[in-house]
Amino acid sequence: MSLNHQPLSQDFIQFCIKLQVLKFGEFKTKAGRLSPYFFNAGLFNDGDSLLQLGEFYANSIEKSGIDFDMLFGPAYKGIPLAASIAIAFARKGRNLPYAYNRKEAKDHGEGGTVVGAPLKGKVLIIDDVISAGTSVRESVELIQAHGAIACGVSIALDRQEKGLGTLSAVQEVEQNNAMPVISIAQLTDLLAHIERSAELAQHLPAVQRYQQQYCVNAYLKTAH
Repeated sequence: MSLNHQPLSQDFIQFCIKLQVLKFGEFKTKAGRLSPYFFNAGLFNDGDSLLQLGEFYANSIEKSGIDFDMLFGPAYKGIPLAASIAIAFARKGRNLPYAYNRKEAKDHGEGGTVVGAPLKGKVLIIDDVISAGTSVRESVELIQAHGAIACGVSIALDRQEKGLGTLSAVQEVEQNNAMPVISIAQLTDLLAHIERSAELAQHLPAVQRYQQQYCVNAYLKTAH
């Protein structure tokens, strides 16, 4: 599902480069691939950057037209992301409930593994990127166990890389869970940004090679 909003995606990429959340060089991914770029959402680590990030997510979600009732942020990265998006929507006039999970169940206080609003209705899962889809699968199982419906996933960057088979990791999540994945930006948006930037031109060949080697060809043709 291609939900690509060019101006929003380009603004987001520029924002990430400025904060050095998006860096260029040589980085080893979880899959063992040597990537010419690295996206580190952990560097959205102050109030201002988190506020802006939440607004980028909220705008992307709003423009997708997806129908949802609440947000869920899987531990740990999803927790501040979901909170920042809930705040962004509140500023838009929509007061959304949100919840997150603990890694381990708590046997005192409110107990359990879910913190925040009760999981009910249509739940939108929030994450930074999708690699193997493990976090999404666990989130879907948790949401369903509470009698709610996982209706989609919202991520910051879709790397458009191959998953276990011929599909991309994002496409696998969409197919396996029968729900859409919304991204603020995709690898094709990053390439378009590099192509227009004299300062980043030196990185273009490496990113293009990486795209050809590790990304899904059919995906690339429909991404623009």
